Amino acid sequence: MMIFILLFIRLFVTLQPNMEELQFSAIVLLTLLLLKLLLMPRKVTLNTVVERARWLMIIGITLLDLQFLLQYTLGLRALGVTQAVLLNLLVFIPCSWIISLAIIYLQRQGKLNRADKLVGSVTWALAILLLGIAAAIDGQPLMSDSPKLFYAEITASFLYLTMQGHYTWRLLTNLRAMRLDLQNYYDHDMDHMLVWMKYSTIVLGFLAIMVPMLIFIQNRVLAIFTILFFISIFYLVDTFCNYMLSSAPKKMAKVETGSLQNTSEQESSATVPEASASGTVEARTLNASLIKKWIENGGFRHCGLTMPAAAGKIGIPRYLLSAWLKQQDLTYAAWITALRIDEAKRIIKEQPQWTNEAISQYCGFSDRSYFQKKFKESTGMTPAEYGETIKQ
Repeated sequence: MMIFILLFIRLFVTLQPNMEELQFSAIVLLTLLLLKLLLMPRKVTLNTVVERARWLMIIGITLLDLQFLLQYTLGLRALGVTQAVLLNLLVFIPCSWIISLAIIYLQRQGKLNRADKLVGSVTWALAILLLGIAAAIDGQPLMSDSPKLFYAEITASFLYLTMQGHYTWRLLTNLRAMRLDLQNYYDHDMDHMLVWMKYSTIVLGFLAIMVPMLIFIQNRVLAIFTILFFISIFYLVDTFCNYMLSSAPKKMAKVETGSLQNTSEQESSATVPEASASGTVEARTLNASLIKKWIENGGFRHCGLTMPAAAGKIGIPRYLLSAWLKQQDLTYAAWITALRIDEAKRIIKEQPQWTNEAISQYCGFSDRSYFQKKFKESTGMTPAEYGETIKQ
């Protein structure tokens, strides 16, 4: 971070940004981030999905580091913007593609579809072909500014933006699916695990917009965008590493396994006449009756109650509980939270002497802060304020 501070001081105090200093700073920063990725603890390497995603990120950051190293050693900015643009595009396209794949690999538990693999490689191939043809037919030395090569670079930049637009869409789509899976497995909000993924997706989209500016503009504006670029890359890699070190990958793997088992049970039931009959009015009534009985017995008050565990306690397969919740237009976490809030309201009314800590534990909330947060979201009041309205 001292690198950023020194750059900001030079930029805004002396107002004389130096491109060589910025490039050197980028080399130092990216090398340090690369070392952080390479020196991850052994527990990270034991998870196959995480380990492969880590190596994809390592490849992406290595390419980016090499790009700045070449820019610095060859002094391409001094030779002319066209040569710098050529190198930037030939490196930024595969770099963004591979970094996006690293995050998608984590999101999809190692399952990359054909489009994920092809869009980036095809974009890169088209950019190389386009730039190569422009350089060949121009008749000018490659290390000199060329109008035809310049227009080819503009087109390649558009291809890059289109590619990253596709991966941004894929990342956001996967993120929404992950959130829904979490909400239909755990009994409380787990979105905090994925906050970094949301902002990293925004960062990648921001970089895609920023790169053409980094390529075609110069002087002080270029320095400002370069510093923003540094901060964005630092955030992306740092949060990626923190995610790998956390328990989040294991939790997501558990959710994925549960989801696959749920799908398998549902598919198996379709081939069994007795199980298929679960969709009848009588069966749905029986399921609703079992759920109601479980609620009346306070089964929802167990903290850390996952959806498979709840279905087992109720006495129905998970896919039937999932289907029932879908009919109610609820996720599992929202349903359990609503039941616990209603129970908390009852306790506040009948046992006004109870503390928030006692109420949260009794109703099944993970802690007092989470209980108070959810209670206010549901009622618009704190538990204490709700208690006062009852007294009135």
